[in-house]
Amino acid sequence: MTATTPPAPGSDEPLDLAGAGVGPFNLSLAALAAPVPGLRTAFYDQAAAFRWHPGILIDGATLQVPFLADLVTLVDPTSPWSFLAYLRDRERLFPFYLSERFHPTRAEYDAYCRWVADSLPNCHFGHRVDAVGWDQEAELFEIDHTRLTPDGEPAATGRTRARNVVLGIGSVPHIPGPLRPLADSPAVPVHHSADYLPHRERFLTADHVTVVGAGQSGAEVFLDLLRHRPAGLGGLTWIARTDAIAPMEYSKLGLEHFTPDYTRYYHQLPESVRDRLFPQQWQLHKAIDQHTIGAIHDALYQRTLTPHHTEPHWPDITITPGTTVRTGGRIGNDELELHLEHHQQGTSSRLRTHAVVLATGYRGRPLEPLLAPLEPYLRRDSAGRPRIDAQHRVITDPRISGGIYLQNAEHHSHGVGTPDLGLGAWRSAVILNSAYRPDTYRLPRRTAFTTFGLDPARHPGLPVQSHGATAPARPTARPGANQAATAGT
Repeated sequence: MTATTPPAPGSDEPLDLAGAGVGPFNLSLAALAAPVPGLRTAFYDQAAAFRWHPGILIDGATLQVPFLADLVTLVDPTSPWSFLAYLRDRERLFPFYLSERFHPTRAEYDAYCRWVADSLPNCHFGHRVDAVGWDQEAELFEIDHTRLTPDGEPAATGRTRARNVVLGIGSVPHIPGPLRPLADSPAVPVHHSADYLPHRERFLTADHVTVVGAGQSGAEVFLDLLRHRPAGLGGLTWIARTDAIAPMEYSKLGLEHFTPDYTRYYHQLPESVRDRLFPQQWQLHKAIDQHTIGAIHDALYQRTLTPHHTEPHWPDITITPGTTVRTGGRIGNDELELHLEHHQQGTSSRLRTHAVVLATGYRGRPLEPLLAPLEPYLRRDSAGRPRIDAQHRVITDPRISGGIYLQNAEHHSHGVGTPDLGLGAWRSAVILNSAYRPDTYRLPRRTAFTTFGLDPARHPGLPVQSHGATAPARPTARPGANQAATAGT
């Protein structure tokens, strides 16, 4: 297949698909779309160039997914935009092969994505999407955007028309409300982990540092401080709201929750069941990989050794799970006080510290500013969220014939795999097959050994109750054929 040259931003010729945001997921879509004959696409991002979480690219930190979970491979292993193609282009394929590493570093993944973004003609950086409207007469979306100067100032406005739109506008760091006044003060060393590296030297030299949050980012920051703060410096505290410093579920069958099979199963569950299930699955996507936990324990153990290995020396380090930071404030010019509450004990305490890293996660950017002109057409669920179909398309009034697709903004409808890099290429292909042509990419019919839920085809003769109603029996295979199935979760 040969790449189609996309129209320039603001061209009058309509696109088949226009994208807002160029993070890994829309970059995957752009890469898979580029070689499709006749497919016209353009993707806009307000940043001057692609960057992926630059403030948390700590030396040595690795992805939690294998290199096969790149932008394209799990859909098209022959793509010129694969991670292996990147290594070959950079003449690093043999060193990577000899290193016998399955998980690339985060910094290397960022460099790979930048290589792809710089190579694709359908990616336009320095363009901020301002609003998405619908022209009923032309049956086209109208995407209003602003071209920005290198320093982020508006330079010119434009409008692109497209048959379909995909929103991949990403997420923003979440700072708990009670701590926002501290984080918003430039003179106070309270920063989200997303901005850790620009302030790292200050954290390394502060008399006492507190890390709040026990996800992967919090663990990586804590490990970096543990390894690199000068010997003899003051204490280090790690506070976690979870009841334990918990490892991520990483068993082979557990990982099948990050397959298209599970995504399809989750989507067909009732809204109330999904809302109850999602918080229970935090250990699938918000916990810490075992390698990082092991490295933290090793570093702590090394600190117990005295120079002559006579008696153990317990370092001035505190790790306390099950604890919430209720509020915080300044004491004097250089000290902070955090008010803590322990869930199980029902007790409260105060912690004095000199710097705080908030590894408190991310929240999706609100879609409403972009979709305000389309609000009358959107269909929402009981919680006011957009209703999303199985193809990741927002359900709208029938008067809108085009599709509005979401990338990494459909947790409520598609579950824990929504932000997972390993499902990015598959979701992009699903969107292309829906928005352009059903056979754009061939996708597997089955991807997991686990059968999620009871399937009448695998349980012949079993009356299946579906939320109070008996499901009609489907035709089955010959009697007795493979009646056993793995239980779903």
